[in-house]
Amino acid sequence: MAFWKKLFGDADSGRVDYYREGVELLKEGKFHEALTSFRLALKDSPGDTVILQQIAICYTRIGMTEEAAKTYRHVLQKEPGASGAHYGLAFILLRTGRADEAADHLEAFLAQAPAGPEAGDHVAHARAALAQLRGEAHESIPEPPPDELF
Repeated sequence: MAFWKKLFGDADSGRVDYYREGVELLKEGKFHEALTSFRLALKDSPGDTVILQQIAICYTRIGMTEEAAKTYRHVLQKEPGASGAHYGLAFILLRTGRADEAADHLEAFLAQAPAGPEAGDHVAHARAALAQLRGEAHESIPEPPPDELF
């Protein structure tokens, strides 16, 4: 997609919107390609925490959980209230057996949970996971919603 825009130009601005391209590739399950687009978007907007969170999602999806955790932590250093970074990091920590740390990040996510219909499943998922960690629920922690983009 970017190749054709570069070759023929983008009628609107003459520039490639690598972020939008990355989001579309991520939705299509093309995680490595999305990662490349997000990295290019980051060159245009160094340190952008929204782009960094999308990069962390890509890392998670391709199994690079250590890199994803580092990226989420970097986002939280820059923007401590980044709810998406708390959410993503919490579930990485859960998978690695660090339940206490995960609970802290789930609480931080829920304290500043995003509103809107696309976030509802994620908020419910975080509440269920936190309740299970606290021993308030007897079910196992549910799988995350299929769409990590909110």
